[in-house]
Amino acid sequence: RLRVVLEPGEEGGNTVYVPGLPGCISEGDTREEALENIREAIELYLETVEDNRTFRETAEQVEIAV
Repeated sequence: RLRVVLEPGEEGGNTVYVPGLPGCISEGDTREEALENIREAIELYLETVEDNRTFRETAEQVEIAV
């Protein structure tokens, strides 16, 4: 669960951002659309990026829930 801030735009629509995820922002013409769009933005923000990094054989990879 994440707290989001929903702000009405001056010219209509809504802007929504996630204070706990810097740069995670979206918008929508309606409140519902803005909230749907921020859900997608959060998923993309948190998506694991696969890379070709190599780790020492003593390295340990651990997944944590936040």
